[in-house]
Amino acid sequence: MFCYNCGCHLSEHDFCTACGVDVSLYKKIMHISNMFYNEGLEKAGVRDLTGAINSLRQSLKFNKNNIEARNLLGLVYFEMGEVVAALSEWVISKNLRAEKNIADDYINMIQSNASRLDSINQTIKKYNQALLYCNQDSRDLAVIQLKKVLSLNPKFVRAHQLLALLYMDSEQWEKAERELTKCKNIDCNNTQTLRYLQEVEQMLAPEEAVRQPGKRKKEDTVRYQSDNEVIIQPLSVRENKNSAVSTLLNIGLGLIIGLVAMYFLAVPAAEDAAANEAKKPLIELGNQLDVKTANIKELETQIAKLQTQNENLNSELQGYVGTDGTLSTIDTLLVVAADYIESGDIYKAAEKLEVIAQNINIDATSEAFQKLYNTLLGSIGPELSQTYFRTGAEAFRTEDYATAIENYLKAVYYDAANADALYELGNTYRRSEDSANAIITYDKVIELFPDTDWARKSKRYRDDLAGGSN
Repeated sequence: MFCYNCGCHLSEHDFCTACGVDVSLYKKIMHISNMFYNEGLEKAGVRDLTGAINSLRQSLKFNKNNIEARNLLGLVYFEMGEVVAALSEWVISKNLRAEKNIADDYINMIQSNASRLDSINQTIKKYNQALLYCNQDSRDLAVIQLKKVLSLNPKFVRAHQLLALLYMDSEQWEKAERELTKCKNIDCNNTQTLRYLQEVEQMLAPEEAVRQPGKRKKEDTVRYQSDNEVIIQPLSVRENKNSAVSTLLNIGLGLIIGLVAMYFLAVPAAEDAAANEAKKPLIELGNQLDVKTANIKELETQIAKLQTQNENLNSELQGYVGTDGTLSTIDTLLVVAADYIESGDIYKAAEKLEVIAQNINIDATSEAFQKLYNTLLGSIGPELSQTYFRTGAEAFRTEDYATAIENYLKAVYYDAANADALYELGNTYRRSEDSANAIITYDKVIELFPDTDWARKSKRYRDDLAGGSN
């Protein structure tokens, strides 16, 4: 045992000989944790898995870093078919101690086997589907799903218990007893299994369950020997002189009662047996129909998913080849480039480029498309920018700030290096009392054109606006 404060090995004293800290309570806690671990180990050895889980959880409550207890708890969960819970404990154990930890081998044993991992996933899905069928009152489908679960994971205790509960609900007591016996063989002291098994045994042998041991009855007969025979005579019955007649009457009455009992008991039993034999093909046919119904539902779900995917792909394809699709837009861009090369009309080219930018997202197009678009924009941009700048300046002088802002924005759009346009845009916002946009625009001037007169003036105006807004 090591000191929790300094990590040194502890001696028999109640204090750490290295750092002097009091470790008496710490030792008691560690001893209690180890005691519960040993108890859980003993219970797991005799297949009392439920008791082992309770003891190991108590051990971890006192010492969450008890690696041996946590690894053993994972093994117990794995033995009960609870693979997810087992993996959770082993992952925690591995995070607590990454080196020299057998939990690493357990995790690799499951993850390295692709078929086993897929079997675990299928088990969880089918068990959840069985629960869903139970909630939907489709119990026959739930039984089919649980049988598939147990074929993949025969030690899954909860699946055995749920299947037994469904058999109990349908009064198939022998099948329920078989499932509960399997549960008991896996976990011999599971409270829920024992409770179900007690109820099943009462239904299978009610007279034995109800029968209580009574006191020994008082002797009400007398025994005596006549020659070589032992005669047993009830005390309350006197010897009848007309014994021969009484015997014959009793025999006749017994025959009559036997015939009546045979008629009322044996005949209905034979009829029930015949009816059950006739029902067996119907039951098998019903099970086959349930399986086919489940398969049909699964196929219908797959068909619906495929139809949705097909519709999405068709919509995407229409987006490429439609009137406003990317392929159509590429043709338009090529026409714009050809017209500009032939005529040199920058205004017409700019108008068509604006239409293209409004219809599609340029950043989402191909690299070749963006390169051609930016090349055209770069060719016509500077001259257009100056044109819009002059129009904006004229509107600014006449105090038509809305028109000035519109033209300055276009000037900046077509030439991001036009510092005059950007600076004047900020001034126009400031004159129109739009302080927020003015500050944003001045910040762009300071960022894009540092150490310039535009930046210094923008900083002064920006500080004035910021101070006024505060």
